[in-house]
Amino acid sequence: MSSNSFAGSAILVTGATAGIGFEAARQLAQRGATVLIHGRTAEEAQAAVDALIATTSAVEAGQLCPISADFAYLDEVEAMAHRVIETHPHLDVLVNNAGMAAPERHTVTADGNEIAFQVNFLAHYLLTCLLERALTSNPGGRVVNVSSSLHRSGSIQWSDPNRSRRYSRLAAYAQAQLALTVFAADPRVAAVSVHPGICDTALLPLYAHEGATPADGAAHVVRLCDPAVEIVNGAYYDRDQRVDPAPAATENRSVQRLNKLAALLVGHSA
Repeated sequence: MSSNSFAGSAILVTGATAGIGFEAARQLAQRGATVLIHGRTAEEAQAAVDALIATTSAVEAGQLCPISADFAYLDEVEAMAHRVIETHPHLDVLVNNAGMAAPERHTVTADGNEIAFQVNFLAHYLLTCLLERALTSNPGGRVVNVSSSLHRSGSIQWSDPNRSRRYSRLAAYAQAQLALTVFAADPRVAAVSVHPGICDTALLPLYAHEGATPADGAAHVVRLCDPAVEIVNGAYYDRDQRVDPAPAATENRSVQRLNKLAALLVGHSA
């Protein structure tokens, strides 16, 4: 990848205040991109921008735009999408990276959804739908979903996506990651999913005791953002290798069912 392979690109990274999102934002900005840094609050987003400018050479303040929304509130996601379109009517890449481990106890958001399903998947579904116009205004726009190898152990409980009857935090997390991976096969915007490897981030305890650095994981995400890297819609990558995702992620019926379910849960007609 050349040193300025992203010059002139506008890229939104969700969950960019720490971990893989923060390091991906750094690598993208270093290569010339204008990066929209999403944080849960305006303060967190601004702090991440300040930290990136302070610790990264050759990144100018004008390249980083803080933007905020708490994904536990879908109206904040909607407001953020409208702000993005106003400031960046043309977006080259959306990196759906924000994520959380499902809590020990079954938790429902104000919107009525199980919190891990909403933060890890439904908010990204809504954001992607609302930004479709910006992502497709020029050819080549793409979405990179930061998924997880745990999507393989997941199943979507179609009749009870909130898992209110039987809740397990690992099953809830895996369901959200599977949904995000299935969503990549949606035909509206070219999208891929990537498991960045097991990295030493806040989600590490779900996987192992030790992992690669967030910068290593971020490099796999950044590679898929590069317009020089050709992508196939719906493809799934384990780090830098394209591999088959879980079977559900390639079934047309699953993609259609998920779109219907997600549109219903976010109250947005797809």
